[in-house]
Amino acid sequence: MTLIARLATIAATVVGVTLVALHAQQARTSSKALPLEKIMLPPGFTISIWAQGVKNARQMAVGSKGTVFVGSRQAGLVHAVVDSNGDNKADKVYVIAKGLDQPSGVAFRDGALYVADISKIYRFDDIEAKLAAPPKPVLVTNTYPTEGHHGWKFIAFGPDGWLYVPVGAPCNVCDKRSENPVFATVTRIRPDGTGREIWAHGIRNSVGFDWHPGTKTIFITSNGRDMLGDDVPPDTLNHAPTQGLDFGFPYCHAGEIADPEFGSKRPCSEFTKPAHKFGAHVASIGARFYTGTAFPAEYRNQLFVAEHGSWNRSTPVGYRVSVVTMDDKANVTGYKPFAQGWLQGGDAWGRPADVQPLPDGSLLVSDDKSDVIYRIAYGK
Repeated sequence: MTLIARLATIAATVVGVTLVALHAQQARTSSKALPLEKIMLPPGFTISIWAQGVKNARQMAVGSKGTVFVGSRQAGLVHAVVDSNGDNKADKVYVIAKGLDQPSGVAFRDGALYVADISKIYRFDDIEAKLAAPPKPVLVTNTYPTEGHHGWKFIAFGPDGWLYVPVGAPCNVCDKRSENPVFATVTRIRPDGTGREIWAHGIRNSVGFDWHPGTKTIFITSNGRDMLGDDVPPDTLNHAPTQGLDFGFPYCHAGEIADPEFGSKRPCSEFTKPAHKFGAHVASIGARFYTGTAFPAEYRNQLFVAEHGSWNRSTPVGYRVSVVTMDDKANVTGYKPFAQGWLQGGDAWGRPADVQPLPDGSLLVSDDKSDVIYRIAYGK
């Protein structure tokens, strides 16, 4: 049997998307062995490969029947990954769509998969019943900017039922507020694509957020600007419990660092400070609160963050999964590495892109460099 068994194609071009279904791709086949023994975890935790061949795996979302949907960025693909026999390893990988423009963001609601590319959001209705023959996508909105710089998106539905959609700055650092105030924000829209509002301002590039399980308020990761050196400014975790808060980009970074070019326009005192500062250039992106019960109690309701890793720092940093700890009132109390080892001697063999808890209490980690999804479990 070939790598892709019983290939069936269903071709259609709808609102610019070419659909393809690959039936029962062998998810465990890999052209290379990954050194999982190098991954360091707290005592009692184990890591395994849950799915392979998920090209450029980025954001994940779990369907109501357990399907794990996976966006990509450079590959332009959207995957659906299934563990059909319950052995904690995926055995089927479907391609739901291809030819999209950096479709990193995926979200699931009421049986439908929402997919975000640079300027559009699509909806695939009743998708879990049609994995082998994906339905034609419904265009939800095409009103987002077309600029590709920081244009890829992480999307998620909030407790209020709205779909939250970030819009990155179309630059390393620039002031676009008067030209188009939607840049460097996190927006929200209704599920039908109407009623777009800006929820938070001054966020340079968010590729991850989630809502605290107790307070139901949003925490947003953001990547700091480049070209100010190895150690400035830090990436941030921003807490936006109310609409309209401004976190300062491009005038102020991390609540206290005036930008050399734009800082004279508005002082840092005008803006909301971050809830937490990560290391500079660690590329903190996918973020999820862990609400399961399989991990020890100390991890419950804590925020797991994928640190994708630096691209231009003289000494690389990141390439790990960390935990931001909080109390019941959503106050940050600490920060520590959770899974690390993808970076070895200055070279990275993997890049964590997102984290996604599963109903069984395990934690998936996508890796867009090695084209795999890992499963981290506790105990036997």
